[in-house]
Amino acid sequence: MTNLNQYDSDEPVGIISKSQAKRDALALQELGATLLEYTPKQLAPLNLPENILDAVKEGRKITANGATARQKQYIGKLMRNIDPAPIYAFLDAQKGISNTHNIWLHQIERLREKMLTDVKTVETFIADYPEVDIQHLRQLIRNSIKERQQQEAGKHVPPKAFRELFQLMKTFIKEPATGYQDPEEEAPTKD
Repeated sequence: MTNLNQYDSDEPVGIISKSQAKRDALALQELGATLLEYTPKQLAPLNLPENILDAVKEGRKITANGATARQKQYIGKLMRNIDPAPIYAFLDAQKGISNTHNIWLHQIERLREKMLTDVKTVETFIADYPEVDIQHLRQLIRNSIKERQQQEAGKHVPPKAFRELFQLMKTFIKEPATGYQDPEEEAPTKD
């Protein structure tokens, strides 16, 4: 005899409808299709399983439409075995729509501005990141200040050192949300 009270629980039942399962599978397939737009080097920070990386590499080589569709389905099938949340966060950061990504970029911009006016901020940055090339950092700061003075004087000078300083800082200050760091900008890790 079965106990009828066992079905009166308020706990959600783990049953997914066929329609929902199909929508989930299609979403993973679309997610896999977007991975085809990135090189394996760009996908390295995600630490994807080897079989998915291999499928993405193969998918990037395929040119026939029918074969591409089958490969996307295959990648979607493989994606069912992993958590897609880090991939979505990575893609948002790549597209620049992540709030945490934007906050991180704004923090670096504010720190850069502060470094141009306050020597103590530069010293703090050097103390926090001893791997930084101090001479190069100070040269970029000096050149950024000169560029700004020339721009204020009405001369058209591109902010080359100003941008370079930002890129240098970005290699040392990692993005907090995803821990993502552009593979093109490899920097020593802070211990």
